[in-house]
Amino acid sequence: MRIAFAVPAPLSAISGGYSYDRRILAGLRDLGHAVRVEEMPGRHPLPDTDAEAAAGAVLGRLAAEEALVVDGLGLPAFAPFLDQPWTARAVGLIHHPTALEHGFPEAGREALRQRERALFPRLARLVTTSRLTASRLPADFGAEPARLGTVEPGTESAPRAVGSGGPGCSILSVATIVPRKGYDVLLRALGRLTDLEWTLTIVGSERDAAHARALGDLAAELGIASRITFAGELQGEALEALYARSDLFASASWWEGYGMAVAEALARGLPLAVTEGGALADLAPRDAAVICAPGDHNSLSRAMRRPIYDRGLRQAMSDAAWRAGQQLPRWADRAGAFAREIEAALASQSRPEGSAGA
Repeated sequence: MRIAFAVPAPLSAISGGYSYDRRILAGLRDLGHAVRVEEMPGRHPLPDTDAEAAAGAVLGRLAAEEALVVDGLGLPAFAPFLDQPWTARAVGLIHHPTALEHGFPEAGREALRQRERALFPRLARLVTTSRLTASRLPADFGAEPARLGTVEPGTESAPRAVGSGGPGCSILSVATIVPRKGYDVLLRALGRLTDLEWTLTIVGSERDAAHARALGDLAAELGIASRITFAGELQGEALEALYARSDLFASASWWEGYGMAVAEALARGLPLAVTEGGALADLAPRDAAVICAPGDHNSLSRAMRRPIYDRGLRQAMSDAAWRAGQQLPRWADRAGAFAREIEAALASQSRPEGSAGA
């Protein structure tokens, strides 16, 4: 197949969604597909004029025989072009609907909702990264169930985490620093546990600089700033070393389309302290995790207390996490599954109008 893959610039950005995109792109090329990348400038997901111009330019360069895959973060920029025939060969990659992004003003979320409700039913296929996200698209966004597919992220085989060695609990959280990730909730939860010995390392790009500064101020206000390290963007050996030396992985996200960092923690046998935001409730095994409602820092604090101080419990949770992590999908077969979704989108255009979808 010939495939054009459109994504907000830069593709090199550090996040779970961009990591997924890079792995799928590499896998498609390894399978012999001709893939070119369109990196779209401008503001996303709520597009400005530069973003919409970039979307128009992508369509102007699209060859007749190419399938178009658009990362959902950039998809709203294509809304002004729905009267053009590109939708018949287009696949939307939906990590999670952008209208669900926590932290946007309600007017912005409503604008995104209107764009996504216009776009989703028109595309040849929508590929989600979790079954939970797929289940929401028909009722909330008017998507046709027959045009939905799911390709969950993969993991690589990884050594089991050895932990910090104590005496306290070393907590790790990996996610871009934006309001949806709930770092303020996590800090408030830990702020109630100053009688316990713990440290927190936060790995993630400060995409929202004002929010990052507010988190630093909140840590100081709670009297826990000396226990927290904002490590910024990390990859490769540096990130692997942190996973290896951690005792507990935490995510207080309001919503996750899948939760790739949580899956990576499971693959290394790390116990979890997470919210049930989006697909996290399905991803986190009950015997490997403490799970609370999104936004409830009091409940999260109570839930985290015992695994922070009880090494025996952490060990039992770690054993359960390791078992679950070995059953997760692997990246080796993800690109093939994604290619089949693109093929289903193209095949649907060859059927007579009104026939069943793939």
